[in-house]
Amino acid sequence: MKRFLSFLLAGCLLAGTWGMSLGETVPVDGGEAVPMEEEEGAESQVDPEDLPDEDELLEETVESRTLQYGDEGDDVLDLQTRLQELKYYTGNLSGRYREGTRDAVRRFQEEYGLEKTGVADPETQSRIYSARYRMLRQGTDGDEVKKLQTRLMELGYYKGKISGNYLGGTKDAVSEFQEKNGLTVTGAADPLTQQALFARTAVGKNDLPEATGTPVPDLSAFLVDDEDTAANNGVVMSDSYIAYTKTLKSGSSGQTVKQLQARMTELGYYTGPVSGNFARQTLRAVKAVQGQNGMKQTGQVDEETWNVIFNDPRIVLPDATPKPTPVPTPVPFAITVDVTNQVTTVYGRDEEGAYTIPVRRMLCSTGTKANPSDVGDWVLNGRHANWCVFPKWGNSYARYWTRINSNIAFHSVIYTAVSLDAMKTSSYKALGTRASHGCIRLTVQDAKWVYDNIGEGTVVSIREDLPSDPELRKALQLPNLKKGTSIPVETPVPTPEPEYRADEAPVLGNRQLKKNTDSPEVFWVQNRLKELGYYNGYIGGVMLDGTVKAVKQFQKDNRLYQSGKVTQQLIDLMAEKPEETVAPETPTPTPGPEGA
Repeated sequence: MKRFLSFLLAGCLLAGTWGMSLGETVPVDGGEAVPMEEEEGAESQVDPEDLPDEDELLEETVESRTLQYGDEGDDVLDLQTRLQELKYYTGNLSGRYREGTRDAVRRFQEEYGLEKTGVADPETQSRIYSARYRMLRQGTDGDEVKKLQTRLMELGYYKGKISGNYLGGTKDAVSEFQEKNGLTVTGAADPLTQQALFARTAVGKNDLPEATGTPVPDLSAFLVDDEDTAANNGVVMSDSYIAYTKTLKSGSSGQTVKQLQARMTELGYYTGPVSGNFARQTLRAVKAVQGQNGMKQTGQVDEETWNVIFNDPRIVLPDATPKPTPVPTPVPFAITVDVTNQVTTVYGRDEEGAYTIPVRRMLCSTGTKANPSDVGDWVLNGRHANWCVFPKWGNSYARYWTRINSNIAFHSVIYTAVSLDAMKTSSYKALGTRASHGCIRLTVQDAKWVYDNIGEGTVVSIREDLPSDPELRKALQLPNLKKGTSIPVETPVPTPEPEYRADEAPVLGNRQLKKNTDSPEVFWVQNRLKELGYYNGYIGGVMLDGTVKAVKQFQKDNRLYQSGKVTQQLIDLMAEKPEETVAPETPTPTPGPEGA
């Protein structure tokens, strides 16, 4: 996969024009790549009964015959090449099936739970061509172990050196990961463990449910379910996003078709030969995938179908209950990018369908004054990529790219290479300030949330006219990074939000509330001032400039000395005052598309 990603990245840079309509970014994977002569999503009119079977074709055919000791040919060479890629075979690529090839097949069969015959029957070949991991255990070394250690560190399980040597510390980290993710605890990174580890929904060591202070509507239908992992639904996922490159249809042939056939064999949809020919059996299998997963049965592998087959751990398998064709639903979210405060807020719909309920607030970096972000309202088209490259800005990189318009996108902080341990720490520390070339930078976790949950049709409103809200910026202050890593320091679980009732005024006695006070009494004051029309900032119980300004205005209107401090007398006066009959005007995100 690393070789594939490097090749794809190099191709993007050399081509120069691919994806360059976006002024700052080029998606490394997940981008659009539709041949000009084909219309993406065009319905296939081919009757599968009019097509030959895959094994009847001669061109590009690699017959799925049983291979064993003594055999020779291109299919043996292909087998040796694939086994070498998986680190099972170290001999010459001779095309001759001898002792070395037989031993490599046996080792593969043993680690994948197959009978150790040393004979590459069709089932073994299918597993070999679709395999994405080899067994890693104590004593193993190499780049795959480095990748394993890096991912374990990212999830909080491993704190040692990224050495590439699988020793006791790595074994302990793997065991802890297996226990937390409901796997058999062995300490060995078998293929099932690795598929769970590299899945987008892998459970980290310190993962806890996010505290939600404000009641929100039921948005579960739109959010990624972290419990529905590839590990527990039996679907083997790749270690990274497998990019869609072109539409496949009846008559297509080559390695990409072979890759598709191997994957559909693994999922149980395809029983024909892994031949590289897209003919009758492949067409039926593709239509079966589409029918089971609630898609239009075109028989063509467009980007949507490709991503379901290769990148979606929630794919419905052949024997499961088919997914119903989705009924159009309102766009669940709208997003406001607040340039003044450098905060991105995701809003959910209230009972009346308006986007008023904050679902997630995220510290960000918008464009600098020299390269500002595009102010205005933009409707997302759903295009995104797991990694992106910035050729215009020194070939730097970022993760979880979600397109906003032809110039800018949401994405993570900057990386110096396509590697999880190559985060540019200065980019992380700059969050909360204008620092980008127009894109909206987020933490890796926040960029992933947008990537996973924000889809086509979402309105993004980038605004420079919102008032300063120091309380909000304080609430979103980020932890420092651990020394020598790109992992944030663990922060304590937030204290639950206190209950607020206007008729239960706090008792201060002789105390005063002043700037920088952090207490439940400040929480009450902020809520009450908001009800009275004086305060529109973030309510978090910390008294900063926004709250002080509101207190002074309340004191002025009541002919009191404008100290900005809150006494018991002032609280009693707030409690006595009737609420505003007309609520103060509060900036809200631009409504979503008509009918949303």
